[in-house]
Amino acid sequence: MASTTTNKEVEKELLPLVRVYKDGSVERLLGSPYVPPSSPDADPTTGVSSKDITNISQNPAISLSARLYLPKLTDHHQKLPIFVYFHGGGFCIESAFSFLNHRYLNILVSEARVLAVSVEYRLAPEHPLPAAYEDCWAALQWVATHRNKIDDHENYSSNNKEAWLLNHGDFERVFIGGDSAGGNIVHNIAMRAGEGDHDNHESSLKESTGVKILGAFLGHPYFWGSNPIGSEPVGDNRENNFLHLSWEFVYPTAPGGIDNPMVNPVGEGKPNLAKLGCSRLLVCVAEKDQLRDRGIWYFNAVKESGFQGEAELFEVKGEDHAFHFFNPKTEIAKIMFQTLSSFLNN
Repeated sequence: MASTTTNKEVEKELLPLVRVYKDGSVERLLGSPYVPPSSPDADPTTGVSSKDITNISQNPAISLSARLYLPKLTDHHQKLPIFVYFHGGGFCIESAFSFLNHRYLNILVSEARVLAVSVEYRLAPEHPLPAAYEDCWAALQWVATHRNKIDDHENYSSNNKEAWLLNHGDFERVFIGGDSAGGNIVHNIAMRAGEGDHDNHESSLKESTGVKILGAFLGHPYFWGSNPIGSEPVGDNRENNFLHLSWEFVYPTAPGGIDNPMVNPVGEGKPNLAKLGCSRLLVCVAEKDQLRDRGIWYFNAVKESGFQGEAELFEVKGEDHAFHFFNPKTEIAKIMFQTLSSFLNN
C-alpha cells in the first residue's frame, strides 16, 4: 500500500510499517487492501461464505467487529469446530478484513471445515497494547455466549447473537489460533482463559462461560526478551533490532519493557505455563525465521512446566516468517495448511 502523505513532520516511526506525524495522524506504509466478505455468494475458489459482524463487545465504548467464515455445508444441521483467529501484523497493520487474511482463512476454513471468527482488534499506535489483548478476549467471550442457544422465537440481533454460531458451532471443539503477533495474542488469551484476571476479579473462561478451549495454535509467534538465546542478535544490534523496537512502539508503557511477560513468557516474572487454558497446543516455527529460537524455547518451557495437555512442535525447514500466509500455494505451504487442518479436527 503506497505512501501518499507529504510535507508533514514525523514524530516517530516503525519502519517499514507505520509512521506517526506530529499532528496526530498515522500512516500505514504496508498492509494489504480491504476486501468485502463473500456474501451472499460464496468464494468461487473455496466455496467458503463469509460475513462481517459488528458491535460484539459488551463494552459500548469499544466498537469491536469480526469476519465469520463458514465452509460449504453438506448437512444444514452440521456442527463444526469453532476457530477464533487473531491476525498478525505487528499489532499495528493488517486487518480481519484485509486481502491476505481473507485469502488465508478461505483456504484454511475450506480445508479444515471449521467455523472461523476472525477478530478485528484495535491497532497500535492509536490504541497501544494491551488494547488488542482486551479486544481478543472480549471477542472470545462473545463467541462463548452462544453456547446457550436462545429460544427460536427470539430475535438473534436483539440478543447480540449470530445464527452461524448458534446453528453450526460445536462448543465442545473451540480452538484459538494466530500467526506472528497473532500467535503472541493466542498465548496471552490462553493464559487468561486458564487463570482468569485476578486484578479484575475475573474467573477463568470455563468458570465464567462453561466453554473450554480445546486447542490453541501459535504460528511463528512473536516472543522476545532482553537476553539473547540461540542465534539472536546481541549488544547494540539487539536493542536496535526491529523485534525489540516493535514492542516499544506498540506497548510503550509495558511494565518491564521487552521483558514484560506478555512478550517474554519465559523470562523473569514469567507466568505459570502449566495453567494455559487449553487441552492441546501446536507451536509452529520456520527454520529461517528470526523468531524460531524463541518459539522452540517457548515450546520447551511449556513441556517442562507441568502442562497437562498435549503439546506439539512443527518446524518447516528452509522457510522464513509466515511463508504460508504470504505464499499459500507453494507445496510446503500446502503441508502447513494440512498440519493446521489436522490439528483443528483431532
